[in-house]
Amino acid sequence: MKAKITPFLWFDTQAEAAADLYVSVFPDSRIVDVVRGSTAPGGDEQVMIVAFELAGMQLTALNGGPGHTFTEAVSFVIDCADQAEVDHYWNALTADGGEEGPCGWLKDPFGLSWQVVPEALPRLLGDPDRGKAGRVMQAMLGMKKLNVAELERAAAAVPA
Repeated sequence: MKAKITPFLWFDTQAEAAADLYVSVFPDSRIVDVVRGSTAPGGDEQVMIVAFELAGMQLTALNGGPGHTFTEAVSFVIDCADQAEVDHYWNALTADGGEEGPCGWLKDPFGLSWQVVPEALPRLLGDPDRGKAGRVMQAMLGMKKLNVAELERAAAAVPA
């Protein structure tokens, strides 16, 4: 069944390259359709729109030109079971020009923002022991890529 709401991503000219990267990184992902067209009279056929699925979520990418760029105001959250998943997504999306950001945020090589979040983070931040949760928050604030073992150590630390 087609989703009623589909994220629509505006790229300058890299829609197909971005979709190719994303489907290579996420399991259960595929390119659904590529629409080509001429951008000028007599011009060559170029990719205009790429429909794709990431882990079952439908998205559309457009080569719309340089008029709009991504900001951190919109990001995709990747829920990760463990450190291995965090490492996989972080390394794949920061490679080849991506940028590490604070607290588990990154920008991929196309400027799209992602949050790579291990399942341990919301669990530890929601601990009823507010001292533990506070230590986890402080540890997270000092990280770029989130480190599950360090977050767990912060939670388990005995206050002085």
